[in-house]
Amino acid sequence: MPEMLSITAPEPPLRDPIVIVAFRGWNDAASAASTTIATIAGQRHAVPIGSVDPEEFYDFQVTRPIIDLTGPEHTLTWPEVEILAARCPDADHDLVLVLGGEPSMRWPTFCRLLLDGVEALGARRFITLGALLADVPHTRDVTLTVMATQPGLIEGVDTRPPGYRGPTGIVGVLHLLAAERGLEAVSLWAPTSHYAAGVVNHKAELALLEGVRTVTGILFDTTEVRANARDFEDQVDQVVAGDPRLQRLVEKLENAADEDPVEDPFDDPSLPSGDELVAELERFLRERQDPPSPPSV
Repeated sequence: MPEMLSITAPEPPLRDPIVIVAFRGWNDAASAASTTIATIAGQRHAVPIGSVDPEEFYDFQVTRPIIDLTGPEHTLTWPEVEILAARCPDADHDLVLVLGGEPSMRWPTFCRLLLDGVEALGARRFITLGALLADVPHTRDVTLTVMATQPGLIEGVDTRPPGYRGPTGIVGVLHLLAAERGLEAVSLWAPTSHYAAGVVNHKAELALLEGVRTVTGILFDTTEVRANARDFEDQVDQVVAGDPRLQRLVEKLENAADEDPVEDPFDDPSLPSGDELVAELERFLRERQDPPSPPSV
């Protein structure tokens, strides 16, 4: 039986590494969290050092493998969790990055194995990234919701306190289990506009990237991400401009964001439903010549 998790420790050893984790799926609205990890991996030239055996943790009827018959060599790609290392000589810490689809089952075992693996690499700080659909306008900057085991870990991050009770994903489980082990645990969550769920939200990515920079002290180039964020806003603006009901919804959300009124932005039967909003965004994206592709590392 193969090992459920395999990690090859880099040589020389990583310097006081900080772990940053994101999972596609329930924890990754508008692909903001996984895109952030991909950006960090690309900028910091991360290299694979480990993986998780998918057969032990995935229901392949839920997260199906991908077959590609378009090229001369046919390929089959299984769901996976990649573990990568990035050296940061300009900072006090190196990075361990974890990215994959949210596991379908055996979460306690998965979390124990992952935490054991990164602790063996010398990690003491564990950062989870998430994104959620929320009643926020796409035209405003993104304010993160943050949890931390120590207030000093998030000093300087523009945040709002968490106020949620309900089902959680693997990101929430990992954060609490890391804290129980005594790790310095930080969870950064970006709210994304619920009506723009069909396109990668680079404004949320930018907020997460800047949050990671503040928590870790590691610098990242945000030039391209900022340009992508402007493009994202322009794309959604085009959809909004073509639908008077959507215009009214965005105006209500903007007023709520700016003035925090008592009025419920959705207490209006003339506004489009969530399904209608998603369908309109998907139609717009299909008509574009360059629809966004899923992030990869």
